[in-house]
Amino acid sequence: MQHPGFFERAGPFSLRSIADCVEADLANPGDATRMISDVRSLQDAGPDDLTFLDNRKYASQLASTKAAACLVVSSAADQVPIGTVAFITRAPYRSFAKALAMFYPGSLRPKRVAPPAEGVAGYVHPTAALCNDVEIEQGAVVGAGASIGAGTTIASGAVIGERVRIGSDCQIGACASIGHAIIGDRVIVHPGVRIGQDGFGFAMSAQGHIKVPQIGCVVIGDDVEIGANTTIDRGSLMNTVIGEGTKIDNLVQIGHNVVIGRHCVIVAQSGIAGSAQLGDFVVMGGHSGVVGHVKIGDGAQIAGMAHVKDNVPPGARMGGTPARPFKEWAREIAAIRRLSQKGFKPEEK
Repeated sequence: MQHPGFFERAGPFSLRSIADCVEADLANPGDATRMISDVRSLQDAGPDDLTFLDNRKYASQLASTKAAACLVVSSAADQVPIGTVAFITRAPYRSFAKALAMFYPGSLRPKRVAPPAEGVAGYVHPTAALCNDVEIEQGAVVGAGASIGAGTTIASGAVIGERVRIGSDCQIGACASIGHAIIGDRVIVHPGVRIGQDGFGFAMSAQGHIKVPQIGCVVIGDDVEIGANTTIDRGSLMNTVIGEGTKIDNLVQIGHNVVIGRHCVIVAQSGIAGSAQLGDFVVMGGHSGVVGHVKIGDGAQIAGMAHVKDNVPPGARMGGTPARPFKEWAREIAAIRRLSQKGFKPEEK
């Protein structure tokens, strides 16, 4: 039996209504009334589906696609095969993301694990303040003095600590734990996230290591998304801060007193040590790292597996360990490859 899928699909929608939603133009306005039933990849799309091309590596798949319509940049419109409508947009992938949200609106947030049942919902402390339409699923806990904004969902097994503030229209995933935190609106916290636990602070000596009390908190701006099993430590004296619009992948470690700017992207298995500061629109590739107390300027890009030990100027592109300007790192890699191809052997002593 065919699996019914995990998300309910909306539609069908006309190309005109899709164009209005995704900010795209039809190469032939006469196609505006054509109906689209689903969104698919280039190779899987059928005669009722919308697809997209954002990478020239997949040009061969565009040539053979059976899609009803394809989102492309204007320079690629003449490559769209006969029978497929060219849908012109400046950013095909971004437009396709909007189309996906249009067809599958329920996919934007983690799905409900266990709907509340009368008399069996989670525990809410009598002093907690919940606004209208807050949903507390079975097994969730909301601590004393916590406040939760309208339209927010706390999923099964999640724990909201004492005096935590969570804004409106947030989604707190299953088994997440949040303490010592102030969270803005429209924040998505995926399952297993840990926010606000002790920072890793010890006064070390030959006589042993003394734990340093961590009395700061975590401040998270609006429209932040935090991936599964990511950890964000609270500050020691200052606060740990995540700026609005920042997107954090799964399995990321953010240390105490870290300040991350607006609209940054931190990819999986990255680590940011205590008191580091990232400007706005910084991108960190997977498995990259930043040592403590350094500053990364606005718009800088850190390649995957690169490790930053010094301050990074705005707009810089860095790679390698220790991280250095990307072109310099690439030249070093190329030089080593050339030496290996020549059969270079270290001088014997």
